[in-house]
Amino acid sequence: MCLFPYCSSVLGQLTMASSIVLLLLLIALALLSVSANLVSIDCGSSDSYTDENSIKWVGDDDFVQNGKSQVVQTTNGLSHVMGTLRVFSTRKKNCYSIKAEKGSQFLVRASFYYGNYDKKSAPPSFDLQLDGNYWNTIQTSAEGVVYDEVIYITKGDSIELCLAQTQPNQLPFISAIEIRGLASEMYNHVDSEYAMLLTRRVAYGATEAIRYPSDDFDRIWDAVEVGNGLVKVTTDAQTIDTSVPDQPPVAAFQYGITTSKTSEAILLVTDLPPVEVPIYIIMYFSEVNELDSTQSRSFEIYIDGKSHFDPIVPVYGSVVEMSITNISASSNTSFSLVATSDSTLPPLINAMEVYYVSGPITDGTDSKDVAGLATLKDKFSILQEWTGDPCLPSPFTWDWVNCSADGTPRVTALYLSGFGLSGQLPEFSSLDALQTIDLHNNSLSGSIPDFLGTLPNLKQLNLADNKLSGPIPATISNNNKLKLVSSGNPNLCASGGSCKTIVDNSGAPSSGSSSKKKSSRLPLILGIAIPAFFVFWVIVVIFVCSMNQSKRRRAAAIAATNAGQNGGANMPNGLPPQGAPMNPQMLGKFGEVMMNQFAGDDEDRGTPEQGTPEQIRNQQVEERPLQY
Repeated sequence: MCLFPYCSSVLGQLTMASSIVLLLLLIALALLSVSANLVSIDCGSSDSYTDENSIKWVGDDDFVQNGKSQVVQTTNGLSHVMGTLRVFSTRKKNCYSIKAEKGSQFLVRASFYYGNYDKKSAPPSFDLQLDGNYWNTIQTSAEGVVYDEVIYITKGDSIELCLAQTQPNQLPFISAIEIRGLASEMYNHVDSEYAMLLTRRVAYGATEAIRYPSDDFDRIWDAVEVGNGLVKVTTDAQTIDTSVPDQPPVAAFQYGITTSKTSEAILLVTDLPPVEVPIYIIMYFSEVNELDSTQSRSFEIYIDGKSHFDPIVPVYGSVVEMSITNISASSNTSFSLVATSDSTLPPLINAMEVYYVSGPITDGTDSKDVAGLATLKDKFSILQEWTGDPCLPSPFTWDWVNCSADGTPRVTALYLSGFGLSGQLPEFSSLDALQTIDLHNNSLSGSIPDFLGTLPNLKQLNLADNKLSGPIPATISNNNKLKLVSSGNPNLCASGGSCKTIVDNSGAPSSGSSSKKKSSRLPLILGIAIPAFFVFWVIVVIFVCSMNQSKRRRAAAIAATNAGQNGGANMPNGLPPQGAPMNPQMLGKFGEVMMNQFAGDDEDRGTPEQGTPEQIRNQQVEERPLQY
């Protein structure tokens, strides 16, 4: 309830203010929507700026991985954007990646200005590709700007524009890329599975090219000079309703062309290729004067001299759109506008767009494989140099993958040997069509992921010469269909609780942690075995020497005893001189002493002999033959 006289006035002002704010927000959102549909990339530049057409340009550093920036020698008065370019001297193809909404319709324009940047006066030729599809062969010019334009509906969440070298020593380059979002109802006479490649877009009678901001979608409508008996006309309509499906700009209907006589036809130039292709031509007509009751303008479209459509009657202050599709034509096909017999005025046309229709747009490499490769690229920065579709077009597959020949290709092999990869392997199990994985001669570390053994089609896995560690997963070691090579990973061991020397499925032995432990114990074993060997032989030598000495002592004792019994005959040296008398009893004592000495030696050896010296002597004499 309002308690003050001026309350209703305040509420009214607040309501009005809210409406104004809401209106401003809607306008801002509309401008933001238009702005979001315009992406302009100045290739070779790092600057951001706004050009003479109020288009904001950005450098290309965030959209491409490779290439080198270059400055042209001369711009010949061209736009600032043509002052730089990016040239590519490595890889079979190099791609720009621009984020885009999947399933949306876009106009993509690529521009090339050679400008003798390399001072060779040799403009190159190369291929242009879009999302894995061949787009066109670009033959650049020594003088002007060459540009190509395509309209299509994206199948992914990005636009991949690629340049591919096709001739030796002719390096691809690009000056500008422009992405323009289009309304979904535009150009809907062509199936979304096909692309439309522009050959000509003209505004007849215009004094200069028409583009953004006059055209919300920044289509470039070239101005065409009037000649060959044609007459330029100017509209006197104050407003022109252009709400037809393909939404041409109002500026394209300020002028038009006609002939001076009804008997004269307007011959239209299409710039189609020399061979027949499916075409999509859109013609736009608007009456330039308000006709009186005595005037009429009616004409037909003739193709190669034959009328194929109902007569066209332009409307004053409005636009009539006529589409020609579902036929094939070439540069030799003639298109003309011919007045009907009851028309008092000659034919008239304001604008025209000419496209030819591509073959079916491929879906590209299987999305699961693309996701798996993206995981590898995120992990290993060196792989980020490869962009665009990994498998398509087929002559330009990435260097380190192999692909199947299916309509939707699958990645069947990874060849990443010697790429300098380091760290742990990420999970890329979505690449389930892989038959071969070659990762040898890198610096990969950590454990071998289990998922490698579960890839259903994998037949060869080469992990040799890395820094992998831990046990080999059972998913791999128990997979009889998988040939594993894992040599050169010293810290790998066989699956299970204990680490044993690894033998690859190929039959080649692999160094494992078990062999490392064995080799580490070898010095200890040798340090014990070698001294023990020498000690053993020293003992053997001492024992043999002791036995020989014992034999000599026994022999001496026996000889002494015999000498005592024989009256000292054959007495050894060191005894009394020959001829000196000796007491036989003393000789007997001497022999007894020698025998006792020998007996003492036997006791030292732990082999005592029992009995009197005489018994012992007789026993030894009896046993002597056994000692020889």
